[in-house]
Amino acid sequence: MNKYHKQLKRILEKGKQQTNKKGSNTYLLNEKLELKPADLLEILEAHPVARNKLKNELNLFMKGERNTEAYREIGVSWWDYCGPILVNSYPTYLEQLPPLIAKINKEQRNSKNYVLFLGSNNTDTNQQPCLSLIQFQIENGKLLLTAYQRSSDANLGLPADIYHLYLITRQINLPLKSITLFLGNVHVYENNFQDTKKLLKGESVRFSLNV
Repeated sequence: MNKYHKQLKRILEKGKQQTNKKGSNTYLLNEKLELKPADLLEILEAHPVARNKLKNELNLFMKGERNTEAYREIGVSWWDYCGPILVNSYPTYLEQLPPLIAKINKEQRNSKNYVLFLGSNNTDTNQQPCLSLIQFQIENGKLLLTAYQRSSDANLGLPADIYHLYLITRQINLPLKSITLFLGNVHVYENNFQDTKKLLKGESVRFSLNV
């Protein structure tokens, strides 16, 4: 069982119950998920993600594209509930990523922490980014990426974020040592609970989006 599936199993077995505007879910607080390159390979081989859609989505994020029609054109419809325009959402902040990556590649300073903050307090938004911070550190010529997620849908959001973070590290001209995620609140929604059990048994499932 890979580390991602172990995290799902832990939520099912150890999680507590809560209800929010999206529905009831089982959750854990302040979880840590540290992934080495071998772990990433194992996860991405064993757990299917919409790689092309997520890659194209990240490219649009980094271009600052806020029109949801542009996302539908690449087959991404999960932002439709936000309306025609993404307001103070991922594109607002991830458009700062390309110059930051260029700076990291140019400097490659061991002593410096390169940080991208996502989200801002007291701003109107129709989709506050769940991924709140990405930190890039260099140690002995290797890249360590650390990310903080304030809220993580373990079925749909978490594997997508893992893949996005992996794609980001591929743009940095350093070998990857690890990706570490700190998950403030990681949860499985009630309508996906039984399918999560089936997934852990090796069955093919399709999870439902909660909005």
